[in-house]
Amino acid sequence: MSVELRHLRHFVALAEEEHFGRAAERVFVVQQALSNSIRNLEEEVGVPLVLRTTRRVQLTPAGQEFLIGARETLALAGQTVERARRAARGEVGRLSVGFVSGLAFGGLPEIVRRFRELYPNVSVDLRELTAQEQEAALRGGQVNIGLMLLPVRDPTLDSRALWRQPLVAALPAAHPLARKRRLKISDLRAEPFVFFPRQIRATYFDQVMRWCSTAGFTPHVVQEAIEVPTLLSLVAAGVGVFLPIEFFSRLSLPGVAYRPVEDAPTVDIVAVWRRGDGKNPVIRAFLTVAEEVLREGSGK
Repeated sequence: MSVELRHLRHFVALAEEEHFGRAAERVFVVQQALSNSIRNLEEEVGVPLVLRTTRRVQLTPAGQEFLIGARETLALAGQTVERARRAARGEVGRLSVGFVSGLAFGGLPEIVRRFRELYPNVSVDLRELTAQEQEAALRGGQVNIGLMLLPVRDPTLDSRALWRQPLVAALPAAHPLARKRRLKISDLRAEPFVFFPRQIRATYFDQVMRWCSTAGFTPHVVQEAIEVPTLLSLVAAGVGVFLPIEFFSRLSLPGVAYRPVEDAPTVDIVAVWRRGDGKNPVIRAFLTVAEEVLREGSGK
């Protein structure tokens, strides 16, 4: 036989009640079962733990020392059980989140803030990565969940659209078109553009080109950059116009004016994780928080 948690619970109850009958009632067993449990415990330990008298139960010196350890063991066992239950609810653990740079200006700060408020015992590691880098990190297990703007075609990854955002026009603040409250895409026909290189954001790039093509023109891209803040800085400098996702308008830069564009296409912000990890409670909790925060932000 080995010492089991039930033996420790029976012993602690007996030590505190100092009476077999009351101790048996406390742990919901009959008195004989409690007596047998204590006897088996003493046989396993190899020394007497209890002095039995007709009037009351007393602990031997060995029993007094054993009581200290028994209480500590039961407390630790309770903490271990609770930790497992909290882990199953997604309340403890670690989460590594990859994100494309633009999300730092809208969406991501609100999501992470809310998640940390609700799950303070989950350690969140944020990693700024391109969509391609995120997919590689997800496959390699360096990232648990990714947030990006591009559709994911990798069959080893699952994804969920979290937020849909229209494109807007970013113009130099002194540009004549900035005096209009709303634009048509054809208004930008003669404008120089600044944009991502196609190899960095191919889907985004192609979507914008198709949109402009339906209006009868191909954008003249005069300068490329890989990060949204850099592109917006080029707009502020008067180099050209840019078509970012609407939430980038939260990034208020001197010299940049944002205007809505009629019939603008939308871009999905998606969460991506490795197939099979969707049952991870921490990932599920993060997805729930992200959806709630983004839904609130969109006013829906």
